[in-house]
Amino acid sequence: MSSKLSLARPVDTEPAEPTSGTDHVALRLWLRLLACHNLMEEQLRTRMRESFGTSLARFDLMAQLYRYPEGLRMREVSRLLMVTGGNVTGLADRLVAEGLVERRDDPMDRRAYRLCLTARGRSQFADMAEQHEQWVVSLLAPLGERNLAELGELLGRLKNQLGTL
Repeated sequence: MSSKLSLARPVDTEPAEPTSGTDHVALRLWLRLLACHNLMEEQLRTRMRESFGTSLARFDLMAQLYRYPEGLRMREVSRLLMVTGGNVTGLADRLVAEGLVERRDDPMDRRAYRLCLTARGRSQFADMAEQHEQWVVSLLAPLGERNLAELGELLGRLKNQLGTL
């Protein structure tokens, strides 16, 4: 038996480092996810504009308000949409002017108000949401049900893992 100290660590205690091949696969996957997102979003933007004369940003704001019939404070809308308050204010002002959204006093804070969809706004959003869903289904249809289920499972696992970081 040698009395020399070994500076090498045992293999099982080394930190796991991806090989350069794995690095490239992960990077290509990330870029492909971004490209798919951008291509789908552009399709949805175009279809929303052509079919309803509205933007995807307005649709997203209306979607959040649809989910919360009691309304949302501006700060809550900004957080849910992951945009600044200034972005929400401009969108909300235009939707209010069109009679699709209204500002209501907040019963919990007299200094604040909540944004709510009007009856007309709820009806218009429901029509847009139905069409939007059909567009998303058609864009993903080429993958087939089995691949969609598998992709959904994998992305769900990734989302859960990223949420714990």
